[in-house]
Amino acid sequence: MYNNLLKAMKDKKITFTQIAELLHCQLNTVSDKADGTVKSGFSIDEALLIKKVFFPEYDIVYLFEREVNAA
Repeated sequence: MYNNLLKAMKDKKITFTQIAELLHCQLNTVSDKADGTVKSGFSIDEALLIKKVFFPEYDIVYLFEREVNAA
């Protein structure tokens, strides 16, 4: 789960729909990656693009730090 990304999205009122449109993918794909439903997460290219377009003021390491749920 990308808690810092989700918090930044909330703070800046950026939606999963906006990110999906940027990445040219399905809304569910973005939400599944962001909330940790899929283990693969965002690719480096996706993370760089999201940061550049929506969150230039954030550090990329902070923004895409993942919280891994222990199973």
